[in-house]
Amino acid sequence: MVTRVGTVAFQGIEAVPIEVQVQIAPGLHRIYMVGLPDKAVKEASERVRAALVASGLGLPAKRITVNLAPADLPKEGSHYDLPIALAMMAAMGAIPSDALDGYLVLGELGLDGRIAHVSGILPAALAASEKGMGVICPAASGPEAAWAGEDIDIIAADSLLAVANHLVGHQLQARPKPARQPDERSNLPDLSDVRGQAVARRALEVAAAGGHNLLFVGPPGAGKSMLAARLPSILPPLSPRELLDISMIQSISGELVGGVLSDRRPFRAPHHSASMAALVGGGLRVKPGEVSLAHNGVLFLDELPEFAPNVLDSLRQPLESGETVIARANARVTYPSRFQLIAAMNPCKCGYAGTPGHICKRGPACAGDYQARISGPFLDRIDIRIDVPSVSAAEMIGAVGEAESSAVVAGRVARAREFQRQRYDAAGHPEVLTNASATSTLIERLVEPDRESQNLLLQAADRFNLSARAYHRVLKVARTLADLASSEKVSRPHIAEALSYRLSFETR
Repeated sequence: MVTRVGTVAFQGIEAVPIEVQVQIAPGLHRIYMVGLPDKAVKEASERVRAALVASGLGLPAKRITVNLAPADLPKEGSHYDLPIALAMMAAMGAIPSDALDGYLVLGELGLDGRIAHVSGILPAALAASEKGMGVICPAASGPEAAWAGEDIDIIAADSLLAVANHLVGHQLQARPKPARQPDERSNLPDLSDVRGQAVARRALEVAAAGGHNLLFVGPPGAGKSMLAARLPSILPPLSPRELLDISMIQSISGELVGGVLSDRRPFRAPHHSASMAALVGGGLRVKPGEVSLAHNGVLFLDELPEFAPNVLDSLRQPLESGETVIARANARVTYPSRFQLIAAMNPCKCGYAGTPGHICKRGPACAGDYQARISGPFLDRIDIRIDVPSVSAAEMIGAVGEAESSAVVAGRVARAREFQRQRYDAAGHPEVLTNASATSTLIERLVEPDRESQNLLLQAADRFNLSARAYHRVLKVARTLADLASSEKVSRPHIAEALSYRLSFETR
């Protein structure tokens, strides 16, 4: 007789159904694990054996075969422990064989029979909900599974014995409740802390309103990182769909602590020593990288030229398509990666090129060599590039209490975002929420600059050799500027300001 228990394998954020099959037959007393298990899955036999003994059960002196079907799909992770243990218990008659029908089971077992939290509970629970199935998971993962819906049956227990008692009706487990983090926007760094830097503050507001990529260039101590850290305080809260997408990625990567969901947009700031796998994803189990963990949020790259050139160039495809495709010999995984890139850099290695009163010993070569570390194709994907000069003592003293707070700026950003949502919804593209994510064809159709604006745009394109991508990104920024001004039409001032943001780096 073969007992069967359902579980899942993960391909990106997709939960693929897996069937755990257990057969106990006469033969040499040993557990045989088949179905392309990795090292962690193979070691499950010893964890399961010890957990069963700790729960008062001993394995029969027979041949036990565990098959993970389909057999041609690699199985990775420790979440197969609990389904294997329950399938063995059903095969031995310790629990009814039909008690596990209609459940997806995930959990890692300790040697004492306790069930530990595993990654990927939320995608698994959502997959179970779509199929009308229930979930058996660790107690620590229960609040996370509860987000899959109120109708889904969830058994969240802290030990193997507790699961068995629930299934036979001796000691029922209470259904867990979803946990949500309270709004902490008031605790975010506020824009009112920034003194001076009116142009940089304006650029940050434009970037927030349209979802545009932004590059700050300036000497040390000018406030580049300070400005970037305050971007989350002016971004709108996550929509339910965005919250779900982000939480699924966090669940797969093991960063959804306690199943607590937050409506704050992600803000990821990896160090410039980060490898390509750390940034775009990969590794032995093809985990999501920083670009995917920043999905629907912000990826901040400080000291941009200090990143390895091949690491920066690996961001070009996610910046363009909004997803990361990781191809390996035995796997091809896709993660959503629609993030807003905010970067900061010094103008040269010493950091003070172009600063009044400073003379660089190496001259223009210092800035040229340093900026050349960033490739042209990567730079072409950044919509707004702003010089951030040093703040004078007079500005530091005179600006106290005068700067707008994040709440005021966030109100304007929210209104501009709502204009964009309504515009693209009316145009038959409800999936497009910001100007930055609009396609080139769509933005051309919706902007329609007047003749005067077209002439200015064409002159700038010819003089500065703007690429087709740069041309369309100028249109997107101009459309955002018009939205901030509550203007239905994109006029010459909007085009001129958008061009000034685009050309500030080329004309250095």
